[in-house]
Amino acid sequence: MHNIGLALSAGLAMLVSASLLNKTAPGQQLITASAQDPVRLMAAVTIKGHSNGHFITTAHINNRPIKVLVDTGASAVALSYEDARKAGINPFRLNFNIPVSTANGIAKAAEVTLRHVEIENVRVNDVRGMVLQKGAMRGTLLGMSFLGRLRSFKVENGELHLRD
Repeated sequence: MHNIGLALSAGLAMLVSASLLNKTAPGQQLITASAQDPVRLMAAVTIKGHSNGHFITTAHINNRPIKVLVDTGASAVALSYEDARKAGINPFRLNFNIPVSTANGIAKAAEVTLRHVEIENVRVNDVRGMVLQKGAMRGTLLGMSFLGRLRSFKVENGELHLRD
């Protein structure tokens, strides 16, 4: 499996280098992506842990930067009322009818679909999210509805590695 990945990487590097020179390598065809046939390469990001052991980063939720705490114990991306507004969600139109358990006890939340959640170049579309009622939570948790849709995520040597 590693040999195939190395061969693909070497082949892509040769094609990219050739395209930068505006010519193809001998025996190679230049591969280009179009809107009808997009090429998506695997993306990865590494987040360094804080001194308290938590992973805090900025995610772009619906193209808006939101500070998030990565939480594998959260089943969904859980946005505070205030962060939902920053992400372009109108909380006045939501139905807060889902009881959820938080560190501060039971609260009510509304289910939403986030168009996309992105950390650097790692992106997931149509992510299940929850917006908590005003005052129920400060900040946003990046939960398993995002993490579980990645190719992989792991913690190693105080760093969180995400791959899509």
